[in-house]
Amino acid sequence: MSVPLLHRLCSAFVQRAWAFAERYGRVSAARPGPYRFARLGEGACFAFPPGAVFGERAIAIGAGTLVGAQVSISAGFFGPGQQPEPGLVVRIGARCCVGRGSHIVGHRSVTIGDDVFLGPYVYVTDQNHTYTDPDTPVGSQPPANSPVVIGDGCWLGTGAIVLPGTTLGRNVVVAGGAVVRGTFPDHCVVAGVPARVVRRYLPGEGWLRNPSTHARSVT
Repeated sequence: MSVPLLHRLCSAFVQRAWAFAERYGRVSAARPGPYRFARLGEGACFAFPPGAVFGERAIAIGAGTLVGAQVSISAGFFGPGQQPEPGLVVRIGARCCVGRGSHIVGHRSVTIGDDVFLGPYVYVTDQNHTYTDPDTPVGSQPPANSPVVIGDGCWLGTGAIVLPGTTLGRNVVVAGGAVVRGTFPDHCVVAGVPARVVRRYLPGEGWLRNPSTHARSVT
């Protein structure tokens, strides 16, 4: 057998094996594999290969939600001296899409509404390290937790980062690469580092650019 033919046969075998793994390696309510989620709704699916999943008993995922390949979700990934919060920690609603390579890290409470789309490599967390003690390495100082809420219908672009204490209203667009902290109203577009509102929809006025210059936009 010639070397080129052997290479073609090996390639065909690997591709077929990978397709088989992708099909039967998906995690769903019907085929949960080793995971025991608090809730995994009908039609929800984790694509293959999955990322790291920790604390699935404190994770609830709604019906029809697609979690892309290599997405990591953790609920209570604790270090020394940390204790888990009781009950659910990470809640993802129905009909959501979590893009490839994203990370959702919950320690206290991360709530994602229905019909939310996260692009690839989005990072959402409700915990940050503190740095108040200048004589102690930052990684050794106790973290601070603050809940995160992402409202129904939001769209988060590729590489967006949502930091602890953030609340996004309904149908908020987060630009790719934005670093988001704070509270943002319904029907707005946020962008930048740190993120700010660059457009907002106001009934009777439509979509306004730089809405901070409009008195009504900040109410």
